[in-house]
Amino acid sequence: CHNGHTLCSTCKTRVHNRCPTCRQELGDIRCLALEKVAESLELPCKYTSLGCPEIFPYYSKLKHEALCNFRPYNCPYAGSECTVVGGIPFLVAHLRDDHKVDMHSGCTFNHRYVKSNPREVENATWMLTLGMAPVYMAFLRFMGDEVESRNYSYSLEVGGNGRKLIWEGTPRSIRDSHRKVRDSHDGLIIQRNMALFFSGGDRKELKLRVTGRIWKEQQNPEGGACIPNLCS
Repeated sequence: CHNGHTLCSTCKTRVHNRCPTCRQELGDIRCLALEKVAESLELPCKYTSLGCPEIFPYYSKLKHEALCNFRPYNCPYAGSECTVVGGIPFLVAHLRDDHKVDMHSGCTFNHRYVKSNPREVENATWMLTLGMAPVYMAFLRFMGDEVESRNYSYSLEVGGNGRKLIWEGTPRSIRDSHRKVRDSHDGLIIQRNMALFFSGGDRKELKLRVTGRIWKEQQNPEGGACIPNLCS
């Protein structure tokens, strides 16, 4: 303000353009001295409690925090718009306890989806179509950052009646939402007619068995924590 009291631009909008110290009307006078002081400050990343060890000058700090590998992850559960955020250990417990997601140890898994109505699959998102034909799609997302996820590969297999489909790829980080992965078609895509053929019987009930394996490239195949997703 004209009396020399200073506050930041964010707070200025909250005090309705009146100096909180002397009640004078605020102008648009920049305090270059304090800006220089701010530029000289080195501050820890705000995600230091989550493990980030970095220290940055003030303005570089803001840019870093937008991309920090230690920033919290959104809940990756595919069946709802869950607003929970946190670190990986917290989210693993959250998925197990709150969303009742099956947890598997090791580098292989085997999921069986049985629904009397093939238009319904639990823990899934729907409305994926290629052209006019609805399809099912299975993929993996990695419980970790994108750079780390690239160290792994995985395969998915689905089949029946003496036939099978196999997909091999790299798991996507949970930084990418399940919708983003789904819409990119980055996974095992099963046409509905083929899925019902795999299911056998009268071709009206969905009985899909999806098996998978994950391994770390050029290292011991100790599987990372991944979430299998089946969506249509």
